[in-house]
Amino acid sequence: MVKPESLQVTGSFKARGAFNAVLSLIEREPDVVGVVTHSSGNHGQALACAARAAGLPATIVVPDGVTPAKVAGIRSFGATVVSDGVTYDNREEIAEEIARSQGLRLIHPYDDWDVVHGAGTVGLEILEDAPAPGAVVVPVGGGGQISGIALAISALAPETAIIGVEPEGAADAAASLRTGVLQSLDSVPVTIAEGVKSKSIGDRNFEVMIAGGLVRDIVTVSERELEDAVLVAWMRLKLAIEPTAALALAAYLTGKVPAGSADQPTVIVLSGANFDPATIAALLA
Repeated sequence: MVKPESLQVTGSFKARGAFNAVLSLIEREPDVVGVVTHSSGNHGQALACAARAAGLPATIVVPDGVTPAKVAGIRSFGATVVSDGVTYDNREEIAEEIARSQGLRLIHPYDDWDVVHGAGTVGLEILEDAPAPGAVVVPVGGGGQISGIALAISALAPETAIIGVEPEGAADAAASLRTGVLQSLDSVPVTIAEGVKSKSIGDRNFEVMIAGGLVRDIVTVSERELEDAVLVAWMRLKLAIEPTAALALAAYLTGKVPAGSADQPTVIVLSGANFDPATIAALLA
């Protein structure tokens, strides 16, 4: 069973957290003047969309070289894009400085309770269709999506296993689960899964996933396994997803997560569809 978050209005599950964060912010601070975030693309598009709906200006800090389609998507919602001199290493620092200098509110892409709780609605919808899934398998980058899903499902279906999936070259969350201590990568990982290029999960996400024990396992997949899963999604499932979204599918196809049953299915979360056309074309070729 698949949960295609790739069909969301901004092309990913990120719309859930962004809208919840913006609406919650306005309720707490009716006079807020605008919002800012850093993003590799999907959260940026989602926050730009949510801010426009709420009548707020948004500034999105994105690393130089991010998929052009994602940057175009951010701009299509009227947001200001800051990318000159921005890298995966300094993007958070730049966003924080913009927030301070311009009086904007920073909405973190994953280490934010409102964002996490918004992502939890994915879990609620899964349980509407499958009240007792055996496992729910989720891509892991910063940990916002899996944390929200874990909170929702653990409250209503505590026997369900929540399993995360990372690329082999970006296995900081798996290391954190193994050691019980928040681990961080030394450098930005090299992977076609652009959406999970964070060096570590967030503090709040660690609290839910590791300290709270709500994530049962985190497995890894190779780049080749990830590429194969992208092709399966496009050619067999007829779902146009981005490589990051194929992480959970790759783990399922390679037998690294339970196969599930009719009564207790394994649910594969396909997180987004904001792909780089050139990357997909190369894989399809």
